[in-house]
Amino acid sequence: MKVINLKSEMKAVSDRLKKDGKSIGLVPTMGYLHDGHISLIKQSKRSCDVTVLSIFVNPAQFGPNEDFNKYPRDFEADSKIAAKERVDFIFAPDETEMYHENHLTYVNVDKLDRIMCGKSRPIHFKGVCTVVLKLFNIVNPDKAFFGKKDFQQLAIIKKMVKDLDVLVEIIDCDTVREPDGLALSSRNKYLSTEERKNAAILYKSILFAENEIKTGQTQISAIRRKCMEMLSLNKFIKKIDYFDIRNPENLKEIKKIDSGTEKLLIASAVYIGTTRLIDNKVVLL
Repeated sequence: MKVINLKSEMKAVSDRLKKDGKSIGLVPTMGYLHDGHISLIKQSKRSCDVTVLSIFVNPAQFGPNEDFNKYPRDFEADSKIAAKERVDFIFAPDETEMYHENHLTYVNVDKLDRIMCGKSRPIHFKGVCTVVLKLFNIVNPDKAFFGKKDFQQLAIIKKMVKDLDVLVEIIDCDTVREPDGLALSSRNKYLSTEERKNAAILYKSILFAENEIKTGQTQISAIRRKCMEMLSLNKFIKKIDYFDIRNPENLKEIKKIDSGTEKLLIASAVYIGTTRLIDNKVVLL
């Protein structure tokens, strides 16, 4: 395994690999790797000749009052995990390498970036799309692997790739969960012991909504109200950012379930204490 810090070197390595006929899989991360990231690496290893793991805490996707400075970082531990999983290259640029002093260009996916997480994090997806497109241009992967936990991010990246004719296949990978259902996230580190015990309420509320739908409830407003009440009754939930039921293909809001509804996305974001957690599930009808 080789660690690369410079864009020029990463590009040169990718060019050589492509000339040799090798397929490249990219696993973009902000580091502090957990089993969810490892599942992405494993899928890349199965699908591609070479796997590139990027580690970069992207300042462009954090708002002014968000957790960029305290976001967990442990490059030594990440490197050990990557080596164990037989990653071929770690691309780990610093901020000045990824964004030069006069960087002025950003990528927006209009409309999709204003709903759900975009309501409370207005610059987030602009930063995500910009850094992901830069990684695609630098690494030139055949496939890129993203987790379904960040479903809105996944949908936005797919739309960006389609609209801008980017020659990469986006592979969406299942969410990895703790035994009690909590989706793995680097931010779970922020949770206190009691907050962690109660954090599974987020996924439980989503499963409750799924059960309501599958047992015949068609009124989205009634389902949403029950789930909001369920979350509000937990004293560790300090704020409900949103609880939405949407079309997973285009993220349009669904107001009523009818005979033409084939599948839907249940998605929510809440604050457990000061920690913002997100989760979702796609339900087939």
